[in-house]
Amino acid sequence: MLSEAELDRVCVVLVRARNPSNIGAVARAMHDFGFGRLRVVNDYPVPLEEARSAVDASAVMAAALSCARVADAVADCTLVVGTTAVGERHLHHQLLPLAQAAPRLLAELRRQGHRAGRVALLFGSEKTGLSNDELSHCNWLLTIPMRTPAGARHVSMNLGQAAAVCLYELVRNGESGAESNPPDAPAANPATAAQLESIAALLTEVMQATEYTRRHAHNADPAHIRRLVRRIGADAIDAPVWIGILKQILWKLGLKPEAPPNP
Repeated sequence: MLSEAELDRVCVVLVRARNPSNIGAVARAMHDFGFGRLRVVNDYPVPLEEARSAVDASAVMAAALSCARVADAVADCTLVVGTTAVGERHLHHQLLPLAQAAPRLLAELRRQGHRAGRVALLFGSEKTGLSNDELSHCNWLLTIPMRTPAGARHVSMNLGQAAAVCLYELVRNGESGAESNPPDAPAANPATAAQLESIAALLTEVMQATEYTRRHAHNADPAHIRRLVRRIGADAIDAPVWIGILKQILWKLGLKPEAPPNP
């Protein structure tokens, strides 16, 4: 069974969710399974008070955080997992079915020591899901397998249903005594998303200062740089070193780094 501390380390992040009823349905699922950290990313205020579907989940809704950027919503997380229905899109991340993803999520939640971080589950908008730029903040992706009739359009779940299924599978794994240290468990001291974002921002500044972005613009897309940084595999020990190296390069170039300081 998941402990209170483990439940508290799960953050459900809704990106560009527009329908208050869908947000309320997610909050209700979170309440029913014992989760309390909801974060809503949107470029305009969402009227959460209209989420009438949040039955008995008023505490979850009251504590919900509104964020302007995905980077802000996941800054304190050491594992960020995006959800996708896949469909026709080309993915740049490892994709796991939910049954395989849950044990890996559980392993991160049960990490011991002061480096035990939060886990973020990202859900995209009801119509378009997560964009490639939003997916670039993720370490890997999960999908809920669904039966699609031959010749039919690829189906996707309602936002509230998808959140409920993912949270149930995570709780079920916790109660079934699933292996908490699977063979592909993450590094012992993972960097936070904020540290990785700092590396990406500083690397972008170096690429601009050296005119790499002008000569190789196809490699300078922000989403591509974020994925590159995550493939490096920097942990909490390596991340400050990378940040220091990139800042030193900028200093030698006579520039003051614009990237935020290392958290």
